[in-house]
Amino acid sequence: MSSQKHYSFFESVEKSFDKASQFTKWEKGLLEQIKACNSVYSMRFPVKMDDGSIEVIEAYRVQHSQHKSPCKGGIRFSEEVNQDEVMALASLMTYKCAIVNVPFGGAKGGIKINPRKHSVYELEKITRRYTSELVKKNFIGPGIDVPAPDYGTGEREMAWIVDTYQSLKPGEIDAAGCVTGKPITQGGVRGRKEATGLGVFYGIREVLHMPDVMEKLGMTIGVEGKTVVVQGLGNVGYHSAKFFREHGAKVVSIAEYEGAIYNENGLNEEEVFQHRKATGSILNFPGATNLAKSGDALELACDILIPAALENVINETNADRVKAKLIGEAANGPLSPEADEVFIKKGIVVVPDMYLNAGGVTVSYFEWLKNLSHVRYGRMEKRFTENMNSHILEQIEGLTGKQVSEAQRKVIMHGAEEVDLVHSGLEETMITATREIMEIWRNNPSIPDMRTAAYVCAINKVGVSYTELGIFP
Repeated sequence: MSSQKHYSFFESVEKSFDKASQFTKWEKGLLEQIKACNSVYSMRFPVKMDDGSIEVIEAYRVQHSQHKSPCKGGIRFSEEVNQDEVMALASLMTYKCAIVNVPFGGAKGGIKINPRKHSVYELEKITRRYTSELVKKNFIGPGIDVPAPDYGTGEREMAWIVDTYQSLKPGEIDAAGCVTGKPITQGGVRGRKEATGLGVFYGIREVLHMPDVMEKLGMTIGVEGKTVVVQGLGNVGYHSAKFFREHGAKVVSIAEYEGAIYNENGLNEEEVFQHRKATGSILNFPGATNLAKSGDALELACDILIPAALENVINETNADRVKAKLIGEAANGPLSPEADEVFIKKGIVVVPDMYLNAGGVTVSYFEWLKNLSHVRYGRMEKRFTENMNSHILEQIEGLTGKQVSEAQRKVIMHGAEEVDLVHSGLEETMITATREIMEIWRNNPSIPDMRTAAYVCAINKVGVSYTELGIFP
């Protein structure tokens, strides 16, 4: 047994915050306010199960900060849900939104159930009851607190939430904005599904294009040819693997809780996904080698390691065996504070979760704006752009006497649709945030790692908000 103190998830977040706060100019009182969770709603409510029995459900909603309104954060369904975890995730949401310049305060919700052990009807009853509890206490609303999907939840649950909210708030014109991650037909936005994985790709790609960082790591610039290991084949892991593969990287290993597979020539995430769907496991995938334990994948030699599953998978017990040059935290809190210390010594760059997986909340912000404006992105300008581009193309062809190829014509003529605009907005957000964090790190050599630089970036932005609100004259 290690004699080191084992930190709870919330304490880990606070420890990272304290480490970064010494590099900021804010006084102790303001820092304490930024760190504190403003409101914690812990609830218990009864739900009748299919067999007629009554189960008392434990659930939470934490609003970490109201320096910007509304608050924003997912709802997870998991047996591991507890108040500490929800508080930690809510505070990370505050910092995450600040870094990527999304004007929300942080929040998080959790229901302590195993969704696999409940029928769809039971899950619907639990979700709708949870929503009505939030409405009763004014803990949900387009201008108050806007939940979203998280671990164990998805579009279906968000549709139940918006329907319950609308039935309890008849005539509220912006009711669709009370939750994001909804199906398209219920006011969702195109591009939300792949948003977190695509954000992970954009963030890491930007770091890979920084010559000074690549030189330190002994890597070539760019994505092409890089070897990638992805832990987790859920929505985030799947899309992270997909975008890296499509841009010329090799995904050499994929891990899931049942084990891991390896192929030095690269794996196709869709084929692995279909294999798992058919057999119930990623193991024995044609052409790949099985690894004894899922955790073995984390210790493979590779350029980029992407933990996209649960928290604390890399800690003091295995950090010194990690051989990746760059780690992209696609999950929330996959590294313990002890692991961070090990990687600082080894010179491994960790691109931190608190902004790297902000693709979800960024696109949620776009969905919320869409709900408030009551118009689909691209509806007003798509056809105008296409007509204008067609006109320009005709002029150029007329003046030069040359014809543009059919493929080129298609590209030039294309007017942006909703998904194009969402991806473009996400790319802009991730590139800007990466550069801001790197600028802070470069300008202060005593900041030990990119996570601390990201926290400094977040604390400064939240601090400015608080002082400009006049809360701390």
